[in-house]
Amino acid sequence: MGRVVSYNDGLSRCEFCGKDEHQVRRLVKGPSSAICDECIQLCTQIIQEDQAKDAAKDRKSLPVPSRIFDYLNRYVIGQDSAKRTLSVAVYNHYKRVNLELNDLQTTAGDGGRSAMTLKGPSSEPAGQDEDPALHAQVDKSNILLLGPTGVGKTYLAQTLAKIMDVPFVITDATTLTEAGYVGDDVETVLQRLLQEANGDLDRAQHGIIYIDEIDKIARKSGENTSITRDVSGEGVQQALLKVIEGTMASVPLEGTRKHGEIKTVKMNTRDILFICGGAFVGLDDIVRRRLGVHESGFSAAREQEKRVADEDILGEVSADDLEEFGLLPEFIGRLPVVTTLRPLTVDQLKQVLTQPDDALVNQYRRMFLDDGADLEFTDEALDRVAGIALERGVGARGLRGIIERILEGAMFEIPDRQDVTKVLVDADAVEGRRPPQYVMEQGGTGRTGRRKS
Repeated sequence: MGRVVSYNDGLSRCEFCGKDEHQVRRLVKGPSSAICDECIQLCTQIIQEDQAKDAAKDRKSLPVPSRIFDYLNRYVIGQDSAKRTLSVAVYNHYKRVNLELNDLQTTAGDGGRSAMTLKGPSSEPAGQDEDPALHAQVDKSNILLLGPTGVGKTYLAQTLAKIMDVPFVITDATTLTEAGYVGDDVETVLQRLLQEANGDLDRAQHGIIYIDEIDKIARKSGENTSITRDVSGEGVQQALLKVIEGTMASVPLEGTRKHGEIKTVKMNTRDILFICGGAFVGLDDIVRRRLGVHESGFSAAREQEKRVADEDILGEVSADDLEEFGLLPEFIGRLPVVTTLRPLTVDQLKQVLTQPDDALVNQYRRMFLDDGADLEFTDEALDRVAGIALERGVGARGLRGIIERILEGAMFEIPDRQDVTKVLVDADAVEGRRPPQYVMEQGGTGRTGRRKS
């Protein structure tokens, strides 16, 4: 009996659609299988559609800058200029993230042709009348906050993360060292952000990192010169450069690199907003010297102008001033948004005590109300609390410590007292001349027990 001869024997076939190499334009062969160009294109389209769905899901609903500003006003007193700058900067940052997600959706929608048109080395423009700005890649703008202690730098960053509903971590620049030395690596900060996002990598990659005390890693030329390597100063700035600008970092899931072999995950820092803050003690002298404020022979009017200038001197800071202070030029360039926070006045410190949604007086009132007694500060008492904070130079951060000292005796006694309906704090109680007064159920008043002055 004769045998049927097949001329297709020995031809490679696509493992997905079954077509042989003569029926397709290109057949990509592997060690034990092959796939045709048509199936590759179909798989690519499926993946891009999934990416577009993920992009649509990750796209944030952005509050406009005016709404961000109003939200900050509910929690932070004063600093209107800084709040306005931060509102615009944060809005622009997450708008940039949304624009990149839009580009991803557009690329997926046309099967990747937009990406090839934009990135192809010899491609022609999509249209002669099309505005090139529509395809411009927007760079990231991180933020640098300047201002003395207790003016609200950290609280501003916390409040911004709250309104944007993104993961937020605070780290101290003084604890960071170069990789391989005792201390926290830069990647440790990213690890904490990933933990704050409960392991959700996509959510962590859109978070906010606040690096406090950034001025403490400045390069101090001529001071404490050492022959050893500066691993916690200039070295940390160098380590932060790529992470702040945007890079694919290897982040340990547990522990640190110092613990030997550990499991890591790749994290893209391009869409993480970095906010750096510091007091920058001595920077004002550098700015004055550049502006020539220390010239001699001032008249009385000139002296008044100088005092006014002292209040806003950091508002005149330039990149050259920051470089002279000790920050690397490359590091300064990655923090293009610079805003200054001014010291709080007595009136503003008083408002911090009473006006924000989480005002300190309301916090302590809630604790006293839980024990069955109300808490009241007289207007004169609030003035003195604010005045003491200003005299000590502790700013808003020191208000809690002052109130703790005033109310220590009352907080010790009130849980055992069922006959007290109100604790009244006046100016004498703030000054330590007498303890706060108790208002009894029968309408009488009494004193607390002995209190540490």
